[in-house]
Amino acid sequence: MTLHRQLDDILLSFQHKKILIVGDVMVDEYLWGNVTRISPEAPVPVVSCTEREYRMGGAANVAINVKAMKAEPVICSVIGNDEAGSIFHELLGTQEMTGEGILESSKRITTNKTRVISNHQHLLRVDHEITSFLDPELETQLMQKAGQLFTIHNFDAIIFQDYDKGILTEQIIEEITRIGNQKGIPVLVDPKKRNFLSYRNVTLFKPNYKEFIEGLNQFVQKDDHQGLFNIARLLHKKNRIQNVMITLSDQGVFISNGEQYKLIPAVKRDIADVSGAGDTVICIAALSIAIGLDAFQTATLANLAGGIVCEKVGVVPITPELLKLDKRNLI
Repeated sequence: MTLHRQLDDILLSFQHKKILIVGDVMVDEYLWGNVTRISPEAPVPVVSCTEREYRMGGAANVAINVKAMKAEPVICSVIGNDEAGSIFHELLGTQEMTGEGILESSKRITTNKTRVISNHQHLLRVDHEITSFLDPELETQLMQKAGQLFTIHNFDAIIFQDYDKGILTEQIIEEITRIGNQKGIPVLVDPKKRNFLSYRNVTLFKPNYKEFIEGLNQFVQKDDHQGLFNIARLLHKKNRIQNVMITLSDQGVFISNGEQYKLIPAVKRDIADVSGAGDTVICIAALSIAIGLDAFQTATLANLAGGIVCEKVGVVPITPELLKLDKRNLI
């Protein structure tokens, strides 16, 4: 039976699956306003602010996608004991998500990205962040926090969502992966370059094309799928990774299980905004593997979901309704 025919049952199976998301969370701040003059102090526009909005970003956006699919996300991360941290907790409450996996520390600040937008034009982004790795004390505390979560919850999948802000240290990656493997929980990774080779013994590894070639310091053309497969085999063998899924933007998704590979072509779309597409892809991949879909079925469904959100302006989570509307594009 094709995924097209199975989709309603698949989406129903996603409901109430419990997903642990470990990684870098942040607060996305949006300032909207109007530009009517240039500053007399410097040749820059003056934005008269008319609206301010806060949203959960980074690994927390994966949680929003999981929640939108009617599953249950639990985030494990570190934030600062600061104003942005308080805003993050408020946003968790608004989303009706648990904050039991969030560790607060005066040694860190909550990552905060402020975007200034006027007349639908993105003028400026200001980042407040610490990107150094957690110190040994915080590292130990976060591993203890994760251990507590495993005693409370029966997770159906684990996602490492790496935004390279320092939360995911090699020790944390190794320990949480060990627990996941011991309990038979699928472990999925959305990596960044700094930790690229630190992920071992995982179920699915999902870099984009740029991350893939830079992380392995290998070059291959994006459309050379046999070449991608040859390099992916290095990850399968050296890091004992079961499945490698590479997002290729307008070309679709490449998926390898080490023995064979397949390209899932992108559906032709009117692309409005690619923001958050990777978060959507890893969310759907985790839920798909959690219910027992194979790697190629998982890649097909994740590819569809990622494409749908690219048609939306801004960071928009995928929903069952959106997938159902587009299921004609499933193989």
